[in-house]
Parts: sequence; structure tokens; C-alpha cells
Amino acid sequence: MKKPSGIATKGGDRATLLCVSPIEEDRISLEHIFSRPGTNPSWSIRGAIDLESALAVLRQFEVSIVLTECNLLHGSWKDVLEAIFTFRDPPLLIVTSRLADERLWAEALNLGVFDVLPQPFNSEEVIRTFTLAWRHWQDRHGIHCQRTRQRAAESAA
Repeated sequence: MKKPSGIATKGGDRATLLCVSPIEEDRISLEHIFSRPGTNPSWSIRGAIDLESALAVLRQFEVSIVLTECNLLHGSWKDVLEAIFTFRDPPLLIVTSRLADERLWAEALNLGVFDVLPQPFNSEEVIRTFTLAWRHWQDRHGIHCQRTRQRAAESAA
């Protein structure tokens, strides 16, 4: 497993992605897509094979985006979504499926998923989707950090 060298921070140029999939080729494909010269932000990719291992990563590292297979060995993207919503500043979720259709897309977006990506991955679509998601996460994360600082200042006064 490739070790990332950093995490996403407001104003930074490194984003962290967690790929939740029992298929290692999915993570490898993403690493290949994001290793192209000139990709901005630069991406650090972590892998997890199921919800349990994904939660362990999320508790240890700041992750801006989670990409999950539609169907996991024990659960589905809905379980991942429910789990990340328990975090104070949750990452955005993108669902991927080889059988992505309008029903999945509509359900996922209605429940709070950022986007649905069909497989096999289209490099340009992956970069576009993840860059938009990361920018959205940065904006939301910055607001969350500002509110946290405000509450801390108010309680100290």
C-alpha cells in the first residue's frame, strides 16, 4: 500500500482520498489517474477493503473524500454514508459502480452523496469530480474550523 505524504488542509494543495473497495485494482487505477503530471491538487490515496477498516482510517487521518463501491462485502454505500455522517467534519462521499444507473444516482444524491461515478473509470471525469468535491470539502471544512474557533473563543471569554 502506498504511503501518503500529507493530508488536505485549507489552502493546501494536497487532498486525501479513501478508496473503500475489496478490489485493489480500483485503488491502483485511482493512483494511476492522479499520478499524471500537473494534477492539482496532488492526491494522497488510502485504501480500505470494508466499512470497518475504512472507519479505522477515518479515525486516524483527516480524509476529505471517500470513494466507495456500491456493494461491499458486508454492507453497502448506505452504511458508509451513515457512518461518515457521525463524524464532526465528515468527508464527502462518492459512490462507484459498474452498474451505475439513474436510480442509483438519484437515490445517492438524495441521501447526501456528492456524486456517483461509473466504472470503468474515465480519467478526465474522475479528476473533474474529485477536484470539485475537494474544493467543496475545503470550503465546508473552512467554515467548520471557523465555527469551532468561534465557539472556543466564546467559551473562553
